[in-house]
Amino acid sequence: MVDVALSIIAFIVAIGVLVSVHEYGHFWVARKLGFKVLRFSVGFGRPFARWTGGAPDHVEYWLSSVPLGGYVKLLDEREGPVDEAERHRAFNRRPIPHRIAVLAAGPGFNFLFAIVAYWVMFVSGVPALKPIVGAVSDGSIAAVAGVRADDEIMSVGGRPTATWEQAVVAILDELLADGRIELELSDVDGNSRFAELDVRGLESELTEPDALFSGLGFRPGPTMPPDIERVDPDSPAERAGLMAGDRVLAVDAEPVDNWQSWLETIRSRPGETVSLLVLRENREADLELRVGAAENGGERVGTAVTRSLQSLPNDIAERVPDEERFGVVELTMRIGEVEEGGERVGRIGAWRPTQLPPEVIERVRTEERYGVVEGLFQGAAKTWEMTALTVRMLVRMVVGDVSLRNVSGPISIAAYAGDSAEAGLTAFLSFLSIVSISLGIMNLLPIPLLDGGQIVYQVAELLKGSPLSERAMLIGQQLGIVFLIVLMSFVFYNDITRMFS
Repeated sequence: MVDVALSIIAFIVAIGVLVSVHEYGHFWVARKLGFKVLRFSVGFGRPFARWTGGAPDHVEYWLSSVPLGGYVKLLDEREGPVDEAERHRAFNRRPIPHRIAVLAAGPGFNFLFAIVAYWVMFVSGVPALKPIVGAVSDGSIAAVAGVRADDEIMSVGGRPTATWEQAVVAILDELLADGRIELELSDVDGNSRFAELDVRGLESELTEPDALFSGLGFRPGPTMPPDIERVDPDSPAERAGLMAGDRVLAVDAEPVDNWQSWLETIRSRPGETVSLLVLRENREADLELRVGAAENGGERVGTAVTRSLQSLPNDIAERVPDEERFGVVELTMRIGEVEEGGERVGRIGAWRPTQLPPEVIERVRTEERYGVVEGLFQGAAKTWEMTALTVRMLVRMVVGDVSLRNVSGPISIAAYAGDSAEAGLTAFLSFLSIVSISLGIMNLLPIPLLDGGQIVYQVAELLKGSPLSERAMLIGQQLGIVFLIVLMSFVFYNDITRMFS
């Protein structure tokens, strides 16, 4: 209930801020260009708070009961009689370029807000993680291309990638461009090489929510060393002599490089006896391990969720204490948990560490920080980058190359709002920036009832030499209402399927 309440509050705050920014854009430009503003409302419906500005216009300011939007009401002869002395200030009497400027100002201020928010983040510093590859699945796209665990992604398509966020955005850009993702990689010894991931024809599959890394066949890293943090009493691990602090070097003489390969080996050998080579206090030891077995429907152990810090937003580290901020890599999961229905899997009762070794932490930790002037340019560049990516995603959704499940509705946005608010101010600013950019793009779509549709009306009037007929305007409004109803139904469907998937 606390999480739900936080999500609701964060969602209302986010919508309130972004709607206010959007409508203030209309309001500010309209007053500067000589339009008469009658009302500025944040929210729809009946106001629960209202006040009136001073002379000469006495603008009404409303805080309304439904916090899912807002509007600026301008003087307009099409909506009622207008005094002769005020007609020159009515919307329909103002020059068409001025009308277009007022309509475009709302989305424009959304983009401006994103620039300022990113600037604040970059000047104050954003904790980040280097794009180091974790476990690579055998036979996957990444494995075939030659990507190896613990490689660092130096660039994607020639674009430098200093953080995981930059790498993900660049990978999506390349995926949507031609389906060939060129990676410049650097191994742990600093040797550079190139790898090309050919994903042509897989764009829709890879753009499903949370499907990018699993589809490419690698996880954000770095890899977790095969160290044992603790063992369960009277478990196969304890009976074999495994102890806290042991590092597994080999299984049946096959080297073990990381926790994931150790986990997969044990899971694939239920009921078997294997030979282990472990490192204990700088000395090697040989052990015989009888792997336990479990069937689906038996005792549930640990958790099936593996959330690596590298797969979350850069500033998610705000959730954990400073002394652990860059050490927490994954939630603990006991070896051999049953996940697949009916599958018999190995289980030994050993637990992985929750922190990386200090030398690995030092390798993965980084920060995005710029000076005041450079930060402003970086904020503008980031806003442009995210705007361009969003537009490309929308275009590819229309032609069917990108999954429509990426469209989120109020429920998902509220959940993201709550998560980012809990993570701290930097995470919440990042969330607001993305939503503000999306709001700006959506309002520029050429759909009646949205700013973009109204701009189309003004351009049509300019070309025609006279206003559009009332019938044409009415048909456009009806089409716009139908579109918005269909859109809202679809995004609610996406939200509900996410909740139950």
